[in-house]
Amino acid sequence: MVSSARDSSAGAQSLINWELAASTAARLAPPGPALSASEIGKAVDNLRFNADISVPHVHDITGLEAARDLRDSHVLVVDRASWAKANTQSFAVMLQPALQQMMETRTSALSPAAASASGAITGSQLGAILAFLSSKVLGQYDPFAALAPESNAPPAGRLLLVAPNIISVERELNVHPDDFRLWVCLHEQTHRVQFAAAPWLRHHMLDEIGKLSEHLLGNVDSLVERAAAAARSLRDRTSSGSMPGRGAILDLLQNPEEKASLSHLTAVMSLLEGHANVVMDAVDSSIVPSVKTIRQRFNERGKDRGVVEKFIRNLLGLDAKMRQYTDGAKFVREVVAVAGMEGFNRVWESPEHLPTEEEIHDSRRWLERMGL
Repeated sequence: MVSSARDSSAGAQSLINWELAASTAARLAPPGPALSASEIGKAVDNLRFNADISVPHVHDITGLEAARDLRDSHVLVVDRASWAKANTQSFAVMLQPALQQMMETRTSALSPAAASASGAITGSQLGAILAFLSSKVLGQYDPFAALAPESNAPPAGRLLLVAPNIISVERELNVHPDDFRLWVCLHEQTHRVQFAAAPWLRHHMLDEIGKLSEHLLGNVDSLVERAAAAARSLRDRTSSGSMPGRGAILDLLQNPEEKASLSHLTAVMSLLEGHANVVMDAVDSSIVPSVKTIRQRFNERGKDRGVVEKFIRNLLGLDAKMRQYTDGAKFVREVVAVAGMEGFNRVWESPEHLPTEEEIHDSRRWLERMGL
């Protein structure tokens, strides 16, 4: 029985060639800024330093005691290829239940050879997406790393700071490197503190992501038709210049269960991103001397993106992610204004205290439900 389960799990993982995805991303990722070995070493040390000193500031702003002890997770300064590889490991964890179900329900229609061929195609496609994203992400907290097979990540996961991207953006904005790095670390360390304050959050999100991916992969028979419809919708939105939705990939979701899963995840992500942005923006010049300049130039960044990048961002829903920052931050600020930070921090107590998507857009509903 154990051997059979292990074989089934391995078969499920073969549906996506994760190693090929990582190697494809490493090959296709655009080169980062030119740096000497000495400059790289100094940048890595400086990012680690700013990651460390940002934590007490997160504690002061959020009042979360979890910020006092983060020893169960690590901070890693990585390049683009390493970021992509780390994400293939996390995706493997997140998609394992859905891939397992797909393998078990479609064994008669999917031979090992067909699964392997499909896995190579999917792995290559995923690698191309990760290559694009690898040059955009400044940092990312990964709470799922420790759940990957043979993982050496600490129990609570790892925080990834993508050095070439941080350096590239600080040069593009022409801002003080030390200030910008601390500003970025404040946002990313807040995510680390969120999961430390709510130990249940990792498995809650994993369950919700599993439901959503099972809906998508479980409807594989209509996936091609739905993908074509999403692509047409994306083309029409792009040509008309209308605001993007959550992203054409997520336009594949159609039935009420799928939409409910997406709505919940959208609310949670809006909360996490908005809260981190509130912390980032709560600092003043006594902590980050050039913070006003950084905020202004960072917010203005991206207005002149090329057509291809706009298309890809629309496809992946990245501009919708930016709206998560805005919507979630507005919710956090409104709640704190009424109930204080202590009242807001009730959100980390249990899954039942998480806001719905409707509550994210109308904080009064959440405040009333919490009796605040």
